[in-house]
Amino acid sequence: MADYVRPVIDVPALTALLDGVHVEVRTMVRENLTSHAEILDEAITMGRDEFRDRVLEVILEMAGSGASSLGFPEEYGGGADIGASIAAFETLAFGDLSVLVKSGVQFGLFGGALLHLGTRRHHETWLADAISGDLVGCFAMTETGHGSNVQALATTATYDGTAREFVLSTPDDSARKDYIGNAACHASTAVVFAQLVLEGRSEGVHAFVVPIRDGEGRLCPGVRIEDDGPKIGLNGVDNGRIWFDEVRVPRENLLDRYAQVTEDGVYRSSILNPDRRFFTMLGTLVQGRVSVGGAAINASKVALAVAVRYANRRRQFGAPGGTTDELLLDYGMHQRRLLPRLARTYGLHFAQEVLVAELHEVFSNPDAADERRRRALESRAAGTKALGTWHASDTVQECREACGGAGYLSANRLGALRADTDVFTTFEGDNHVLLQLVAKGLLTDYASEFEDLDQLGMVRFVAEVAVETVIERTAVHKLLERIRDVLPGGDDKWDQEAGVLDPEYQLAMFRWREEHMLAGVARRLKRGIDGGMEPTEVFSRCQPHVVGAARAHVDRLVLEAFTAKTAALPDGDNKVALNHLCDLYALSVIEDDRAWWMEHGRLSSQRSKEITRTIGQLCRKVRPLAADLVDAFAVPEELQRAEMLR
Repeated sequence: MADYVRPVIDVPALTALLDGVHVEVRTMVRENLTSHAEILDEAITMGRDEFRDRVLEVILEMAGSGASSLGFPEEYGGGADIGASIAAFETLAFGDLSVLVKSGVQFGLFGGALLHLGTRRHHETWLADAISGDLVGCFAMTETGHGSNVQALATTATYDGTAREFVLSTPDDSARKDYIGNAACHASTAVVFAQLVLEGRSEGVHAFVVPIRDGEGRLCPGVRIEDDGPKIGLNGVDNGRIWFDEVRVPRENLLDRYAQVTEDGVYRSSILNPDRRFFTMLGTLVQGRVSVGGAAINASKVALAVAVRYANRRRQFGAPGGTTDELLLDYGMHQRRLLPRLARTYGLHFAQEVLVAELHEVFSNPDAADERRRRALESRAAGTKALGTWHASDTVQECREACGGAGYLSANRLGALRADTDVFTTFEGDNHVLLQLVAKGLLTDYASEFEDLDQLGMVRFVAEVAVETVIERTAVHKLLERIRDVLPGGDDKWDQEAGVLDPEYQLAMFRWREEHMLAGVARRLKRGIDGGMEPTEVFSRCQPHVVGAARAHVDRLVLEAFTAKTAALPDGDNKVALNHLCDLYALSVIEDDRAWWMEHGRLSSQRSKEITRTIGQLCRKVRPLAADLVDAFAVPEELQRAEMLR
């Protein structure tokens, strides 16, 4: 450290790097949010009903700026740029998160369902009004008794061939639509997901456009709605419950891009396999998961900007006999609390950047994307959303604690961030379920029979397929070969010979863990079935290992994205700073899971201690850069809204 020359960060250049190709869009959204910064105070001072109306007012004003329409076709008033639309949504997370979520419901979920599941006649009827906000809608998928298990939804849409209408019904309270944003107050129309029933037989879950309120705001006949009531956070979003009592809609209100019902009640679809058809329909809505993950990462930036700035001015204790107390950020423990999370935020940002670029390419050129590429995109979106939202919850809480009592005051933004981001871990898919889908995608690389299966489908697969010929031959053996392939320098010496700051060492550690965990899942599945255990029990016992393998996979994707980004930078101080953060991220992940690596013989006690020492050294190197690193996020000062920073 004595010879270390501190890099001088070029903050505008680093901001430009983070903003990427959509700098103009992000700048526009920052300016829009700044002009409505008072809403952060109004969230505290207004009553719930008044604040809900205020949030609606803000998103309709923003719709007028064009920020909400960027991902829609130009012919309906959009910008035809999916990447730009994600960038705009992510940046909304710098402001009040009720605005972000309500915007996501209106333009991402409701508008996105019309766009991706509907055809031209649906677009011409509803899309322009949805984009402008003249038609306020909701996305009625989740049911009280059927959360993540969408295929088991119980709401029915039965075709009446005589009237040429679908009749929607809620069979019992467990089938009521629940937690539906915009439903309690503002939506006039819902996209409703229900079992399509023809002559007593369900053809699976499909989406229908259903009016729920008339032009005067009165409920339509047969529709019952209740408010979900106060929530932990996001009380500017009017979540509600919906029941349908034989509500009739025209046959044309079926969003029929992937399946059609003729006038005489004949079901037609170009996708014959019902599981494949279902996952294809849901796959078109992947943009929601990508958006939520990016928003969570940006919320982490706000929390870190507030906490680091506070720690850079708040003094506490000090050396005996000294005249000045020490800054909080000069304490090693405080550095340990904030700086690895700052490093992970940068890493997740770059991983999100890779994901958004892939999403943009796949959806901008749908004919060029094969089935495997789409599935890989869905898997990456699920995994990044899971780790990004968990990171937000962890980071916001740690930042709150790091600011002591000041962080507990509503005037200092962190309390609202903590409350409003909490649900991110469970909407757009519970994170544990999403990681099981990631693991399914990984297993698909080795056994194609895993394709198109959700959690229950994986159980059926374990029960019905000759596991020894699929899992053992194509998964275990191939995985073990790949494990050997990623070990540099031979199985016995690589741990001792590679330096802990060597990117190849870091990547090898991440890759080895991922492959070993995945092979372990395959072996456990086989062993359970060979032992005569029930498939449901086999899968249940394997779930912790399934989730662990998926987390290891996403950790590796984050490190690869971070490493690639830093490697591509021109030499200079910004590259030095980001290399420090990349190292800090990689070693922190290894340290957090060092027991696993040590159990499996890939981390000696000496190397473990070296990693811990090196993390401390990296924190000391990053400490003088921390203020510039959070300033590079370009969170407008008006949106940090922290009394303790004045």
